[in-house]
Amino acid sequence: MSHGLSVTSSFLSIRIFSGKDLEADVKKSVEILAPAGSFESMKAAVAAGADAVYIGGSRFGARAFAENPGEDKLLEAIDYVHLHGRKLYLTVNTLMKEQEMKELFEYLLPYYKQGLDAVIVQDLGVLSFVREQFPDLPVHASTQMTITGVHGAGLLKELGAERVVTARELSLKEIRQIKDQVDVEIESFVHGALCYCYSGQCLFSSLIGGRSGNRGRCAQTCRLPFDVKDGGKTLGKKEDRYCLSLKDLCTLDIIPDIIEAGVYSMKIEGRMKSPRYTAGVVSIYRKYADLYLKKGRGGYKVEDGDRKMLLDLFDRGGQTEGYYKQHNGRDMIVWKEKPSFREGNSQLFEMLDRDYVEKQLKEPVTGKVLLTEGEKAVLILQRKEHRIVTEGDLVMTAQNQPMSEEKVLKQLNKTGNTSFQFEKLEAEINGKIFLPVQALNDLRRRGLEALEAEILHKYRREYKNTDAPGKRRDILNSRVSGTTKLTVSLEKPDCFDTVVNNTDVKRIYIDAAHFEPERWNQYVKTCHDRGKQCYLTMPHIFRTEAQQFFERHQISLKEAGFDGYLIRSMEEPGYLKNAGIEGNLIFDFGMYGMNNRAQEMLMELGAHEITWPVELNSRELEKLEIPGELLIYGRLPMMVTAQCIHQGLERCDKTPVVLNLRDRMGKEFPVKNHCTFCYNSIYNSAPLSLLGLGDSVSSLSPASLRLQFTTESPKETESVLQVFADEFLNGKKAGAFLTEFTRGHFKRGIE
Repeated sequence: MSHGLSVTSSFLSIRIFSGKDLEADVKKSVEILAPAGSFESMKAAVAAGADAVYIGGSRFGARAFAENPGEDKLLEAIDYVHLHGRKLYLTVNTLMKEQEMKELFEYLLPYYKQGLDAVIVQDLGVLSFVREQFPDLPVHASTQMTITGVHGAGLLKELGAERVVTARELSLKEIRQIKDQVDVEIESFVHGALCYCYSGQCLFSSLIGGRSGNRGRCAQTCRLPFDVKDGGKTLGKKEDRYCLSLKDLCTLDIIPDIIEAGVYSMKIEGRMKSPRYTAGVVSIYRKYADLYLKKGRGGYKVEDGDRKMLLDLFDRGGQTEGYYKQHNGRDMIVWKEKPSFREGNSQLFEMLDRDYVEKQLKEPVTGKVLLTEGEKAVLILQRKEHRIVTEGDLVMTAQNQPMSEEKVLKQLNKTGNTSFQFEKLEAEINGKIFLPVQALNDLRRRGLEALEAEILHKYRREYKNTDAPGKRRDILNSRVSGTTKLTVSLEKPDCFDTVVNNTDVKRIYIDAAHFEPERWNQYVKTCHDRGKQCYLTMPHIFRTEAQQFFERHQISLKEAGFDGYLIRSMEEPGYLKNAGIEGNLIFDFGMYGMNNRAQEMLMELGAHEITWPVELNSRELEKLEIPGELLIYGRLPMMVTAQCIHQGLERCDKTPVVLNLRDRMGKEFPVKNHCTFCYNSIYNSAPLSLLGLGDSVSSLSPASLRLQFTTESPKETESVLQVFADEFLNGKKAGAFLTEFTRGHFKRGIE
């Protein structure tokens, strides 16, 4: 097991394309991937031309409130898509608590045996479990993993993911870089709702109401109205209150760009929407993907009627091409309240219901029936490479009028509720034959059932893994006792002197976004002179801006002598290794070690220490076997966003400011724009405080305790330090201190 950066594996599979490679790659068929929030939506998607659907089962999916099918219906859905030559991916894309990991094997096993085509995962523990227990089941890395570049994609490839679902915020150029350098399939969203926050980095719904987006229970807080305050001044127009509500994504005009950037699977969002919506959107994207693949850019043109059709299906305030060609922008936001009523396009809806939702999809087969007097009836069926010969009852001699070829074919053509229809059916009749209608029906039924079984047989699997389900590797760490370290995370340089001069603090994290690189070595030296460790806090989001920043300041980074780095993105371990930057890695709570297997994976990826997740309660934290750092004070980042409220309501002057979002209840949430890396953080209205819970914290035996300062002044920082050190280190009861605070999830947890 790894305990430092120097032993992190080299995980990038480099692949550079030539111009001819690109042209050949683009000509390959792309996948239209449709949402299926129900069995009916799945059928509508297949009828409308989807190559694959993604659907949740009864558990562990990121749309817990969709009409997710139970086991029997989901098994039927797997067979349905396979009979029609399509694929089904199961969403297992939530973070798992330790007790849930024990249920995962029995949950997945029947779907695996039925022929499930892939699982979509967010949790590293789930990824590890699937690779171990079902090694031939493809794994797709969910957009919830916040994959924003080459290093993260390469890491997931090394861990066994065949496909990466990119963060919605990536540009075409960034996607192209992944395609060029990592041998992994790329899936990207092309239509539907956009989250305001980077997926996997949102705690807003969780902290406000206990409904975690990481657990498929998002309450869509971003669709609510907020006032933006700058001091006592309200910014923007009175009606511009929906500042976190993004327009829906629509990429019809840039489909050629998306495909040429390397996207193989074009993903449509909408598992909470109706079968009618699914069918309509899929049919349009099927049309234009095929148009581009057939005629190229020269013959590609989008019809205005198709744009209108998509708006008629759903319109919350306009559409946007998203982030593919711009980093953010005011024009991507809805701003105003969605109209309470819009007249529906009844003609469109009737067409979609008739042609897709209610349509019974049939696969063409060819057949030949042999009816010879005195011999058994024979039906030969052919569907692509599958050929079935079925024997029926004995053909009798007609006593009166022999059966005609016309009558035989008419009866056999009645395929009813089956998945097949005859595109060609012949009859060879020898003699004066008679066969009861019931016998003909039985022959057809058994023949089509045998054909269906033959088609589905190639998808069936037997579970062959000899390891016991849930078998775990040895954990080298165990809970420890003894003196607990106090660590401090700082975003504001003006608080540094206050913290570095406090004798109780053993480690300081300074934020790369706000502590100037030219003085990094001074900060480190000052820490070391006072017997403290100094770590650099890496950005929440590591994209082009971050890579360019660290390349500009690579000498300062190497010469600073940091003891290590607080890792907050999947991209960062790989970047630091490739750049030759040495030091211990502490993985922050946003790296999500929610269960023991996930924590083991983080250690194998190079973590020297782990920060315990902030969405687990104390009883759940007890189940984690690797000691972690526990956050005991600080404003939690509720959202990390590519959008910038300062830019949207005022201007982009590359000046970090702190604004406040005021909700309908009068709560104010600080918003800070980190211009260095071009992202925003929206913090909770009240800081997390575990003051008064010293005994509960101590019983967990954390490796260290962290105080996280974001918007506090030096004076406030000094007061917090003193009170928390008194209780957690010196055994003094602090009593009342903060007028407003939250226990976060330490007591209540999440659903």
